[in-house]
Order: sequence, then structure tokens, then C-alpha cells
Amino acid sequence: MEKIIVYLDDPDYSLQQLAPMKNRTAGPAEHATHWILVACAPHLTRHASQWISPSAVNSWRAKWAETLFAGLVTKLQTQGDKVTTLLAHGDLVALTRQLQTEHGVAHVMDARRPKFGQDLSPLTADQPTENPSKWALPAAVTGMGAVLMLASE
Repeated sequence: MEKIIVYLDDPDYSLQQLAPMKNRTAGPAEHATHWILVACAPHLTRHASQWISPSAVNSWRAKWAETLFAGLVTKLQTQGDKVTTLLAHGDLVALTRQLQTEHGVAHVMDARRPKFGQDLSPLTADQPTENPSKWALPAAVTGMGAVLMLASE
């Protein structure tokens, strides 16, 4: 049985990323896939986290993960594949290492939606990090430039 660890944070984007893998692994029951879905909940801002208790944050993260997994699990189980779900806490590299020791050899797939201006944390220790472009500008600088261009006209 092939095992695939999938890190995700958006159900629609994840389904688009998983479709080629799901079609590739489709086949007889002896070639079933064990999907290990890991939900990466969004971080609360520093200001929001001041007013929310840690237990309320954990409750929110659990409910968020349930809604994330609701549609994905049924779609992945249609071909007899096995699905395990869990919620990520802490360092993703350490979690990947732990999951690979628990489940043996497994492919790791990053199906998290990229966010503008944010670097996604690496999933494995040997994952290459992207070098930021020399031309990348902070949003505030870009916005100020647009305002100045409009004001000059």
C-alpha cells in the first residue's frame, strides 16, 4: 500500500493538487493508497490571540480541521483508499519525521495554498527554500508608489 502524507489548508486548492495523484494511484484494491491528511490551521494574529483563551483556540482549530476534512475524506475514500486525518501542531519538519517513523516510507506532498507575501514553512529538512526575488517589494512600498502615481496625475 502506497502512503502519501499531504499537508493542506484549503479544500478546493488541495483537491486540485490531489487530482493527478489520485488518478495515478487508482487501480485494484491491492494498490490502494493510504492518505495521511495533515491540516495546517491558519495562525491567529497577535492581537486576536490576546483575547482568546488557549482552549478556545484549540477548539476553533479542531472545528476548522473538521470542516476542511469533511469533503476531502469522502472523495478520497471512493476508490477504497484509506484516509487518516490529523491537525498539525508545532514544527512541520518534526511532524513529518514523526509520521514517517510511524507509517514507514511515505511520500510527502505540500498541497497548501501559497499566500502572497508569506513563505510557507518547510515540510522536510532537505526541502529547498525559495530565494526571495531581488525585485520583491513590501506591500506598503508598492501601495505608496501607486498612491504617489495617482496623486501626480
